[in-house]
Amino acid sequence: MKKVLFVFGTRPEAIKMAPLVYTFLKDDAFEVRLCVSAQHRQMLDQTLEFFSLTPDYDLDIMQANQDLFDITSRILLGLREILREYKPDMIFVHGDTTTALSASLAGFYERIPIAHIEAGLRTRHLYSPFPEEANRQMIDVLAQYYFAPTKTSADNLSLEGKNQANISISGNTVIDALFLALELIEKNPNLKAKIKQDLSLHYPLNDKRKFILVTGHRRENFGEGFVNICKAIRQIASENPKIDIVYPVHLNPNVQGVVKSSLAGVSNIFLIPPLNYEHFVYLMSCSHLIMTDSGGIQEEAPSLGKPVLLMRDNTERPEALEAGVVKLVGTNVERIVRETQSLLDNPAHYEAMSKAINPYGDSKSCQKILNFIKQRNQR
Repeated sequence: MKKVLFVFGTRPEAIKMAPLVYTFLKDDAFEVRLCVSAQHRQMLDQTLEFFSLTPDYDLDIMQANQDLFDITSRILLGLREILREYKPDMIFVHGDTTTALSASLAGFYERIPIAHIEAGLRTRHLYSPFPEEANRQMIDVLAQYYFAPTKTSADNLSLEGKNQANISISGNTVIDALFLALELIEKNPNLKAKIKQDLSLHYPLNDKRKFILVTGHRRENFGEGFVNICKAIRQIASENPKIDIVYPVHLNPNVQGVVKSSLAGVSNIFLIPPLNYEHFVYLMSCSHLIMTDSGGIQEEAPSLGKPVLLMRDNTERPEALEAGVVKLVGTNVERIVRETQSLLDNPAHYEAMSKAINPYGDSKSCQKILNFIKQRNQR
């Protein structure tokens, strides 16, 4: 029996890793343990509860005013004893977070193979997104197994000289997670009713009013970027009084301060607290379109037929742009307003984006990853 350790610490990682943990738990060939860093404490715990996952190890690193030095060093030191005690045969990490990088480095120090889920994404701009682009590139230097969501990501890895035999085009596990969440909601009428009731405390869902869902939290947008995003949102709200804008505001003070000072008090803008994953999935499924700087939403929204305007200067997910499900608008006020208005006013434009095929998979990524690992271990 192979001993595998899953390490993650943020809500996006938990969402994308949960269905993969389930898949490995169901297979008798593996002993599975889960370690969380709690890089995102509250949001992580909510997601773990929804997916009924209990960590075997909790580093609990979250502290007030921590920076990247703190996060990296605490995770490294916390993992040292766990790895030496448990001695896993493989460590699974996800994406581009500081938790994923730190776990990969800890595994490297102990000569434990790293399996990188969502490998090979690149912007080729080392500081954008920061620190995620550098994190992801460094993880791929340390990893042994690479699970690329698309051919473009796999090609990036091949061009960088990674072992072709250890690269698998698996699709993205976020699609598995999305459909798992929707299934859990639809199968449980009480859960669905509770989600709608909880949301009604912050935003009165109304079938007769369309709403735009907004998210924003990226470090590279702190400062002028968020100021411009908020100016654009305010202008869109003013010019479209029959459209609501719903914005779950990230807890980071760099986001909270700008957003609330700029947008509070506008009648058709609803600034609401961060949502549990199941609440966000439901809200996303009800929305008309989505404005975001998120990575994962670029992958999830197309499966729900929701056009995405990406408020970043570049993206490590070019497949979404090529497929026409995402449009890059940066943080330029005029461009954000123009592209949003086009989707609101031009049915053909909206239809083209909402009906495009999602390039990120078919919700079978987790089984593909499991099969690949089993085949490699049998050689």
